[in-house]
Amino acid sequence: MAEKLKIKLSIADRVYPLTIPVEQEEGLRKATKKIEAMIKQFEESYAVRDKQDVLAMCALQFASQVTQQTIDEDSLSAETAERLNKLCHLLDEKLT
Repeated sequence: MAEKLKIKLSIADRVYPLTIPVEQEEGLRKATKKIEAMIKQFEESYAVRDKQDVLAMCALQFASQVTQQTIDEDSLSAETAERLNKLCHLLDEKLT
């Protein structure tokens, strides 16, 4: 059984106690720092009255980054497949 670790993460002035696999700690702490930095940026850039609004904007930002990365990867995969098909066609022409 994987070793579990109890940690506390602070996000938007709230503490969240978690029990996680040891190997996830670094990623969660880095993600927490990114969220806190993004919160600070939104608070400095916009007139924000509620932390929930800031957290919603952070969630939107992260979700859009993941979605865009998926779109970019899908586009790259399609482009790679097309190039491979062209290479296969050229090889077939030369070999026959």
